[in-house]
Amino acid sequence: MKVLFVCMGNICRSPTAEGVFRHHVQLAGLQDRIQIDSAGTDDWHVGKSPDSRTRQAARRRGYDLDTLRARQVEVEDFRRFDLILTMDHDNLARLQVLRPADATAELDLFLRRYGVAGDVVPDPYYGGADGFEQVLDLIEQGSQALLTEVRERL
Repeated sequence: MKVLFVCMGNICRSPTAEGVFRHHVQLAGLQDRIQIDSAGTDDWHVGKSPDSRTRQAARRRGYDLDTLRARQVEVEDFRRFDLILTMDHDNLARLQVLRPADATAELDLFLRRYGVAGDVVPDPYYGGADGFEQVLDLIEQGSQALLTEVRERL
């Protein structure tokens, strides 16, 4: 099973989702059966580490995002991954336009798919520290539901 998380720049929400979900997958002992990655729809931060506030908030909860580097979504991702989960409607719309006719990946909003309150992970980039905590709260809930789905599909 291969899962890709997507946001705008790949420095806040999607790397948080990658790190949190990877952590839960490792705790479940499924790291050899599930591949996890994240990407952005824009190329502003390609090659950069996640935002320092993102890394700090994640570290306080036991998640290590330090080795992650931003990348941009590629058309091949629609064939390489089984499931592509976006953080908001704008990025979902961007991917729907980019999606090739022979795509095999399922594409959905991360939180909507799992019935987490609201259906978007808000972008914390221009806000305060509480926004990064809220992102973690939402992603932790979604990650638990995603792990349940993935276990059923394996």
